[in-house]
Amino acid sequence: MQVRKQVLSSLSEWKALEEEHRRIEKISMKEMFQREPNRFEDFSISLDNFFLDYSKNCIEEKTLSLLFKLGEACGLKEAISSMFSGEKINITEDRSVLHTALRNLSDRPVYVEGKDVMPAVRSVLEKMKEFSDKVRSGEWKGSTGEAITDIVNIGIGGSDLGPRMVTEALKKYQKPGLNCHFVSNIDGTDLTETLNKVEASTTLFIISSKTFTTQETITNALSARRWLINKLGPSSVSRHFVAISTNRKAVEDFGIDPANMFEFWDWVGGRYSLWSSIGLSICLSIGFENFKHLLEGAFRMDEHFRTRPFSENIPIIMGLLGIWYYNFFHADALAILPYDQYLSNLPAYLQQADMESNGKGVTKEGERIVSYKTGPILFGAAGTNGQHSFYQLLHQGTHFIPCDFIVPANSLNELGEHHNILLSNVIGQTEALMMGKSREEVISEGFKGSLIEHKVFEGNRPSNTIIVERFSPYYLGMLLAMYEHKIFVQGVIWDINSFDQMGVELGKKLAKEILPELKGEEPIKHPIIKKIIEMRRRDDDKGYSS
Repeated sequence: MQVRKQVLSSLSEWKALEEEHRRIEKISMKEMFQREPNRFEDFSISLDNFFLDYSKNCIEEKTLSLLFKLGEACGLKEAISSMFSGEKINITEDRSVLHTALRNLSDRPVYVEGKDVMPAVRSVLEKMKEFSDKVRSGEWKGSTGEAITDIVNIGIGGSDLGPRMVTEALKKYQKPGLNCHFVSNIDGTDLTETLNKVEASTTLFIISSKTFTTQETITNALSARRWLINKLGPSSVSRHFVAISTNRKAVEDFGIDPANMFEFWDWVGGRYSLWSSIGLSICLSIGFENFKHLLEGAFRMDEHFRTRPFSENIPIIMGLLGIWYYNFFHADALAILPYDQYLSNLPAYLQQADMESNGKGVTKEGERIVSYKTGPILFGAAGTNGQHSFYQLLHQGTHFIPCDFIVPANSLNELGEHHNILLSNVIGQTEALMMGKSREEVISEGFKGSLIEHKVFEGNRPSNTIIVERFSPYYLGMLLAMYEHKIFVQGVIWDINSFDQMGVELGKKLAKEILPELKGEEPIKHPIIKKIIEMRRRDDDKGYSS
């Protein structure tokens, strides 16, 4: 592991960017476009009809040059090489980080502790293909001899958010008559409402848990098993449950045939796991060939990220632009704005990918970070719905929030003028954020008095626009891999470990200690539990009925 010898904010490259910020904040993007006729061409990149327009950013060539120098000073090139080569860059858990190996479609070996992992990766992929082909063709039967019509994926975190987002994003490619459902919340309503939609005899449950001990997942799995046994008897479990896990004994004890256990590895982080056997629900939904196209798109972006120079590298540029805004413009948030209804779950997926990865306040060497910020707050919604929700704040609020607009050039559901209207809204919103509307322009339109200021838009609010040919599996794979690598770039600059999640553990540990109080197994120590028990005992439902 490369040791950072200086605090990030003391680097000469950082100080040069502070000076650049003082210069650039005096220049509007509107001015930049006026004096740079080729700005659109100069600040855009195309890769296989995956197009990034980053011209509407508060940058000039000098800015980019300084950002690239910061990346070099922080060892970004070396860090990329370390990740792809299988070094244990997840230092707190002493693990390699090799989600890229899951979609390595080259003949290039990938070593972990001297062993090439690619044969094992290919073996699991082949097993996924064989199983998904059987289920999709109807060859795989439930315990009553009926084909499967519903898949219920039970997992949480990365074992839920990734597969859930992708199956929705690729719904157009879903096999008719084979429906996917996702259960993650420990709230019993989540599982209950899902079970109300399916028939036991034609439902297959996928239990996704690396250790097979995750409280929420196993609690939901046990309740689903009880439901199935009540309907079809104990012998039905082996035909209606499969597992994605590394814990063979726990899987067998549950009643799942080990032949129906799909392996993955400790070098696959949960939020990077949809490319692994955790993506079995995706594979079942869209078929193995389309799942492979998803991997191909991600592999194409991996190779681009691994080999291209900083100035031509989409994830690096995206990552460094984020650094520019979070650390020098003091932005706290990033808006993810997919203009595609199928991508409605993308903001939630990227919340975990980014905020769990880079929501850290300690450097790799264990030093508390005090002189710069890490990890933006992500939020968003599918356009144009978001326009009628939070865009007011983006345009005229007091917060400075960069935006990523994401849209396909071609709709998967052509319907009259719908897609042209959608595209025009993307372009219109990015221009409005960039250009704004001056006081003089408002006055020229005839507004007077106090109304003038209400009509003024400051503008100079940055955005990236990502356009793909269409959201096929291939281009979705490219998009997701781009964001994974962008997040990694920022983690390298901030000198943090983007691949652990220690912060989620304390609350879970305390919850397990509190549970016996709620169950009456230990004396009550928490006053709030006394209140909850008191409220439970009251028969006071005010006559509510379903």
